[in-house]
Amino acid sequence: MPSEDAAPRLDVDQILADPGVRIVVCCGAGGVGKTTTAAALALRAAERHGRRTVVLTIDPARRLAQSLGLSELDNTPRQVKGIDVEAVGGELHAMMLDMKRTFDDVVLQHTDPAKAAEIFANPFYQAMSSTFAGTQEYMAMEKLGQLHARGEWDLIVVDTPPSRSALDFLDAPARLSRFLDGRMLRLLLAPDRSGGRSMFSFVTASFGMFSKVVQKVIGAQLLTDLSGFVAALDSMFGGFRQRAEQTYRILQARETAFLLVAAPEPDAVREAAYFAGRLREENMPLAGLVLNRVHEPAAAGLDAAESLAAAERLDGLGDHEAVAEALRAHAELMQLAAREQRVAARFTEAFPAVPAVSVTAQPADVHDVDGLRTIGAAISRP
Repeated sequence: MPSEDAAPRLDVDQILADPGVRIVVCCGAGGVGKTTTAAALALRAAERHGRRTVVLTIDPARRLAQSLGLSELDNTPRQVKGIDVEAVGGELHAMMLDMKRTFDDVVLQHTDPAKAAEIFANPFYQAMSSTFAGTQEYMAMEKLGQLHARGEWDLIVVDTPPSRSALDFLDAPARLSRFLDGRMLRLLLAPDRSGGRSMFSFVTASFGMFSKVVQKVIGAQLLTDLSGFVAALDSMFGGFRQRAEQTYRILQARETAFLLVAAPEPDAVREAAYFAGRLREENMPLAGLVLNRVHEPAAAGLDAAESLAAAERLDGLGDHEAVAEALRAHAELMQLAAREQRVAARFTEAFPAVPAVSVTAQPADVHDVDGLRTIGAAISRP
């Protein structure tokens, strides 16, 4: 639990209200409340600050849709009704990334219908658009770039995959765009000057590992399907790298704010620290740390040792057994809070200039808009 003297206070409302901030990216390990945090921030931006907001989740779980009162989410932003925006004029929309649908949309946008149909029927494309490593993260970047380019939103809140996958959110676009770059693939498949044979006959050794992996997915017709795939795409994928680089620059710009979301647990804090270091290396704007599910004892002035000693003195006194149990429970909570402070200190000691805010553990899971409001208020409390 970051103390006020351990790290600067994170002012989330200042970020949400700033018209210069157009993208908030929430990232962190799995199971730390990242999706809930992203939804709570988007709701607060719409209700409190009057911003036209869309929250994009990469998480296929239904938690976001359920908490916003929507029956389902898909690749198209859906407006959230029944929220309190009349006074400020904001709007809230939500969507969940469908990586294959996004890939299909890219193909339709950059090819004619006949060629698109040929691409969609190709087994290599079917496998890559659904299961290929890095495709989800690349398409998340594509979707973010599309939402940003449309200019319809005052604020885009992105809920990324768990932390290591969130790093792929930064890395995969470059890797996948290099692979899909039309010039590179055409070089591999171009006839050799000396005999007209495919260059695959000369690069089998270096390409073997990739071939084995993909053949497990799409079978022995890999080279034939890949050749047809490239022929159908022609030079279309030359734009993949350009779009990835453009979105990458947006993520480095001052209009973007990265928020790390963690819980006071060793693995989650380690992931947050790892990601913070990476953001610093990439010159990406880290706005702060949101530490979820922190335990804060009501009687913090009564330490654990004193509580246990008092409980022992009351043992055996029938009229005071309930008090003794309460003292022991308080001692356990104090010990838990102390452990959480030590764990959180690992981050704040490594990144003392990064603002942080703690969110007290809630008695129940968030499952509706009122719960999201509670979380939003807790994150933004003065």
